[in-house]
Amino acid sequence: MTSTLIFNARIVYPGERIADGALLLQGGRIAAIDPLPAAVPPDARRVDARARLVTPGLIDVHTHGVGHHLYEGSPEDLLAGLSFLARFGTTGVLPTLYRVMKRPSLPVLARLSEALDSARGVSVPGWHLEGPFLKLPGAGADTIPGDLGLLDELLAATGGRTRAMSISPDTPGILPVIERLVEQSVVPFITHTRASTEETERAIDAGARHATHFYDVFPLPDITEPGVRPCGAVEAILADPRCMVDFICDGVHVAPVAVRAALAAKGFGGILLITDSNIGAGLPDGIYPTTFGFPVKVSAGNAARIHDPGQPKHGMLAGSALTMNVGIANLLRWLKLPPEQIWAMGTSNPARLLGLPEKGVIKPGADADVVVWNSDLTPAHTWVAGEKVFDGT
Repeated sequence: MTSTLIFNARIVYPGERIADGALLLQGGRIAAIDPLPAAVPPDARRVDARARLVTPGLIDVHTHGVGHHLYEGSPEDLLAGLSFLARFGTTGVLPTLYRVMKRPSLPVLARLSEALDSARGVSVPGWHLEGPFLKLPGAGADTIPGDLGLLDELLAATGGRTRAMSISPDTPGILPVIERLVEQSVVPFITHTRASTEETERAIDAGARHATHFYDVFPLPDITEPGVRPCGAVEAILADPRCMVDFICDGVHVAPVAVRAALAAKGFGGILLITDSNIGAGLPDGIYPTTFGFPVKVSAGNAARIHDPGQPKHGMLAGSALTMNVGIANLLRWLKLPPEQIWAMGTSNPARLLGLPEKGVIKPGADADVVVWNSDLTPAHTWVAGEKVFDGT
């Protein structure tokens, strides 16, 4: 059994404190904190953290791809992308699909789902299906009415591997879909919506308690009377203490003031960091080919954008180029919070949303998904289930 002692560390207990200490990783779990010398196996690998931060690994619940890889491109693309994540300190992920949720695509969905069992270097609790029961298409997601028959076929095609599904409260027939998802222990995410407050409240009561890429594709309801600002899904979600929200924290998709507003309503425990990343994420500045029929241009601080000079869509956003470690770095700059509370937004908060009590925390018995961080918030070492999957030194 592989054992690792990480010592001389500044350990981040998400949402609680940061303290000096040591961790013993054994049998895929955190076996002990500050273990007595006699408890450390003589053959344990010893890693000097050199007073650097040690945290639970980051968990991304909404991401479509990374590097040169689109998760729904093929099983090979999926596995290659997942193996790339540890270099950004991401140890848990819900790969997110949005183009394979129609009946003709069910065999494709099934093949991708079978490939998840072969993922290496990252923990994959399951899929996040972004759709198909959405009201607004956003970047091309399906928009069809609620259909329990199709829902059951989708869940069956994934072999029970669906962990979250994005829905819109204003989609016709959506309440039975939400209720079925809750029955199947699938977390409904609210998004792609221009719902009224009443529609949103009904969806929340039915079990939709989270909003993903909040503010993005949440347009303001139409103004029907001059001088009266309408309220809609954003206000209903902010006002309900049962709801959590997540943000693409790249400074392009959402202004920092929106994150601060949600923080005032939700507290740090109600906010998650996501990437909503796509091809180009984590790559140097440059122009990269995609499977979408156009290349994307990635540049620092400007997300990923369509690069097709002469075409009407040239320069439009083509998803996020964000990685989770950069999102944490942004939040540390934007928010006046203790850093352990900001780390919770990428670790313990997503684990709690997904009902994974042994993820995203530092405690004896927790999964040994752990990262040692350099001062620039690049990972020095990443472990998943106690096995080192990335070494940046």
